[in-house]
Amino acid sequence: MSFTRQLSEMSASELNDAIDDTNFPQAHILSRGRNNSVCSTSSTSGTSSLADRPLAQPEESSAIGIVGTPTEEVAPVALPTAPAPLTSSQRPRLILKTNGSSPDSDGTQPKTPMTPRTSTTPGSGHEKCTFHHDLELDHKPPTREALLPDMARSYRLLLGGLGENPDRQGLIKTPERAAKAMLYFTKGYDQSLEDVLNGAVFDEDHDEMVVVKDIEMFSMCEHHLVPFYGKVSIGYLPCNKILGLSKLARIVEIFSRRLQVQERLTKQIAVAVTQAVQPAGVAVVVEGVHMCMVMRGVQKINSKTVTSTMMGAFRDDPKTREEFLNLVNSK
Repeated sequence: MSFTRQLSEMSASELNDAIDDTNFPQAHILSRGRNNSVCSTSSTSGTSSLADRPLAQPEESSAIGIVGTPTEEVAPVALPTAPAPLTSSQRPRLILKTNGSSPDSDGTQPKTPMTPRTSTTPGSGHEKCTFHHDLELDHKPPTREALLPDMARSYRLLLGGLGENPDRQGLIKTPERAAKAMLYFTKGYDQSLEDVLNGAVFDEDHDEMVVVKDIEMFSMCEHHLVPFYGKVSIGYLPCNKILGLSKLARIVEIFSRRLQVQERLTKQIAVAVTQAVQPAGVAVVVEGVHMCMVMRGVQKINSKTVTSTMMGAFRDDPKTREEFLNLVNSK
C-alpha cells in the first residue's frame, strides 16, 4: 500500500496525530514528500499515538528520511511511560450527596441518618414541637428558662449599642431582669387551649346568651415590641354546653401574652371559644390603648382602638348582635 493512499484513508484527527513529530519518533518516516522538511505542528486532539496503530511498511528503506537524500540512522527515542495506576488509597473519594452516609465511611465524616425522624413523623413525639430541627434525632425542646442566658446576652449587647455601660451599678442585672420580663410577657406561647380548659366544659340545658365583659388584657405589639392594653368582652350562645367562666379570661391570657396585633388577637379568642364548646355563635369585642401611638409616632394619648369578631348567630342575626353590644356597652 502506498503512503499517499494511507494518508488519504486517515481521518483529520488521525492525520494531525500522524504528523506530530514532537510526540512520535516515527514522524520522520511519514515526512516523506512534505517539502523536504519535518512538520512540527503540535496536536491538540489528545488521541492515541501513531505507535499504537498498525502501519503498512513503506516501500523504500527506513534509512531514507527525505526523498533522494540519504540520512543517518536515527537514534531510538524513549517513549514517555504511562503513569502508574493509582492505588485505592490514592484515588480521590467520591462522596455521594444522599440522605445516608457513604458506604465505606471511615468515621471522619459526620453521618446523616438514612431515614431521619422529622417533626411530622408519626410517633416521633415532635409533631407539635415549635423548636424542632428535623435531623436532630435526640432533640429535646428547650424550656423557657433555658432561653434566659442567650436573651440576657442580647439585652446586654442592646444596652451597649445604646451607648450605655452595661457594667454600671444600675444596669448590672438589667439584662437578666429584662429577659425574664420578656418571657413573662410572651408566656402564652407555652400554653394551649386544652391545657387551659382542663376539662371545664359542662353539659347544661342552656341556650341563652352568656357574656363576660371588661376582661383586662395586656399584650405586646409585634411591630415595635411595646405594650398595648385594654379590655375584652366575650359573648356566646351555648348549645347544651357551657364553659367555666374563668376559662374565658384564661383564653384571653393565652393569646394576649404573645407578640400580637389587636385584629388577630380578637379573631383568635373567638375561634378558641368556638373550638371549646361549639356554640351557636360567638362575639368578641376588644378595646385597646397602644403605646406605639402614645409614646412615639403621632403621640395621641387619648386614642383607643376597637375591634370585633362576630361568628355564627351574632354575624347572621342583627338582633342577637345588637343585644350583645347593648350588654357590653351598658354600665
